[in-house]
Amino acid sequence: MKNLSLAALFLALIAIAGTSCSPKQGVTTDINKASVKGNWILSDVKYEGIPENAKVTVFDQAEAKCFVGSQWVLPDNNANGSYTLSSSESGCSPATQNIVWTLSKQGGVTMFGFKKLISGTKAKNVADGYYVQVMGAGSTMTWRANVSFEGKSAAIIYTLQRR
Repeated sequence: MKNLSLAALFLALIAIAGTSCSPKQGVTTDINKASVKGNWILSDVKYEGIPENAKVTVFDQAEAKCFVGSQWVLPDNNANGSYTLSSSESGCSPATQNIVWTLSKQGGVTMFGFKKLISGTKAKNVADGYYVQVMGAGSTMTWRANVSFEGKSAAIIYTLQRR
């Protein structure tokens, strides 16, 4: 009976240890393609070192505020995807942009990069792209884009929610 009690206690400890080591659904700093792929809604844009009412054009497309509510489709099929702007804010125009995306490590930092695909042009022929640091990914993903604003270091912080 004593051996049975010790075995039950041992199994209970293993079960507790196993559940405490299981992955969490929140944000992870172990960022890989699996944690980034999927459908996302860009829910918030914040500035660091930039006045809140500043008009900042991002991704050579539109003002940052126009990206709030945008849908990002990042499937795992050859890294092709898209984003759709649908903001009804003044000065924002609806648009859908096909992209090719990638994750890379630069100096120990995970970077999300994408190139806009124009109809009839292959991704390898597109020289310009955009890179943002991925701060975390899970049910929420956070991007940080370091920029220069009026000659000073600043940043734009994007928050996306998984759909």
